[in-house]
Amino acid sequence: MFGRKHSLSERLSALDDAAALGAEYLSPAEHAALTRVADAAGERRELSAEHTVVGFFGATGSGKTSLFNAVVGEDLGRTAARRPTTSSPLAAVWDPVGSEELLNWLEVEDRRNRPGEFAPKAGPLILLDLPDFDSVEPVHREIATRLAGQVDVLVWVTDPEKYADSIIHDHFIRPHASHSAVTLAVLNKSDKLSEPDRKAVAGSLEQLLREDGLKKVSVIPTSAKTGDGVEDLRRAIARVAAAHTAQTARIEADLATVTAPWAGQKPLKEVPASAKRRMDELLADAAGADRLATVTAAAYRKRLGQKTGWLLTSWMLRLRADPLRRLGLREEADETGVHRSSLPALDASGRAVANRGVRGYAADVAEGLPDRWAGAVVDRTETIVDELPEELDRAAARTTLPAQPSGAWGLFTVIQWLALLAALVGVAWYLLAAFLPGALYPLMDDIIPEIEGWPIPTLLILGGLLLGILLGLFTGVFGLAIGNGVKRRTRRALRKEVAEISAAEVVEPLAEIRSRYARFLEKIHVAAGR
Repeated sequence: MFGRKHSLSERLSALDDAAALGAEYLSPAEHAALTRVADAAGERRELSAEHTVVGFFGATGSGKTSLFNAVVGEDLGRTAARRPTTSSPLAAVWDPVGSEELLNWLEVEDRRNRPGEFAPKAGPLILLDLPDFDSVEPVHREIATRLAGQVDVLVWVTDPEKYADSIIHDHFIRPHASHSAVTLAVLNKSDKLSEPDRKAVAGSLEQLLREDGLKKVSVIPTSAKTGDGVEDLRRAIARVAAAHTAQTARIEADLATVTAPWAGQKPLKEVPASAKRRMDELLADAAGADRLATVTAAAYRKRLGQKTGWLLTSWMLRLRADPLRRLGLREEADETGVHRSSLPALDASGRAVANRGVRGYAADVAEGLPDRWAGAVVDRTETIVDELPEELDRAAARTTLPAQPSGAWGLFTVIQWLALLAALVGVAWYLLAAFLPGALYPLMDDIIPEIEGWPIPTLLILGGLLLGILLGLFTGVFGLAIGNGVKRRTRRALRKEVAEISAAEVVEPLAEIRSRYARFLEKIHVAAGR
């Protein structure tokens, strides 16, 4: 239902779906980010929900490890013969029951169980001292980067000398700008500053953090050397842990970060129907709609003339080749799609018209799509324009052409034969009279009767000939008028066939890309909690 707040499980499932929908169109980095957050969140939720994991992150020389030891209350590194520097993660664990699988997932091998509780109501807690993220050793940076994406709470430790370092802000803090709710910022070694300078530097760091996107983070000045501010940091960690919302808040922040590039995008508008009409007009022109309409009208007039013309001359029409037959076309549609006409293949001009129609439609489809999705539309369009001419050639063969006069014209054929028969009767009458025996000659007046002074055989001859000629002229003129209608119907039929071809060969494949993005965007919005 619109406006319903989605659960975290639904949001993570939507992120999985978005990653699958965008697999072909996202950059490797974008797709990896979606799958990484979906996988990491799913795995984290299957592990201990009781433990809050807090990671200490800092640059070389920031005093991060010293501050970590001060918060823990013991120098844990001193008891580890293999840890002369912060080269691998070190875990301080309060209430370790159930933490083993979680630490295995975090790939933290060095684990130190702590007695009692970290603070009242803080619950089970894991503090991690991590390698320096600006270390010259790539593996150290990789560990810090990986765990920055896994821990529940991030503690950024800096010092007065490096608090404005671009490496800290550009590569670590800014990418986690959505994590204000689970982020603590620490200005360590504050004992090196006077009180006014400490306030000024802390204020400057807060301003930089706000510019990074962390709107709700305040800076905690500390000194591992003097112990100043350490208790403030412990209370801040205990407060976050006691809320038992860090894990969920972290996942929600990850979702907000990873969906940010698309979450603000508005749903796509429908491709205007006028775009397809414009394309179909151009494709019909390229397919020779006008020529086919003219040929079909000519075939109709020829066949009508053969059927209803004056019988003494209409036979000559049969000596002329049928316009449709000459092009290898027939009036019945060829449903097999194998039959090809003898219409010339699209020339350069026809291809240019067809290509302009398809590419124009593709531009409307690509409107509003991100670059990679729009690029996929362009790539698919180039494949289509290579294959479409052959389909357009078959369009004429699959079109039902109205070139055959209807059976009603058969009445005129009957009348033409009756008229010719009447004329032949008149001629036969005179021949009979001419060749009668001489003894019957006195009876000639009775053999050739008259009407109003006109001999009946003469009337039969003249009437039959005139009726045939007039009927032939009438149907010829009428055939011209009907031929114009045949032209329109043929053009309409071919355009319908072309419209079906364009729907199957152009609209559907391009719409699939657009539809896939629309579904991707819908899933992104759900994952983003919108």
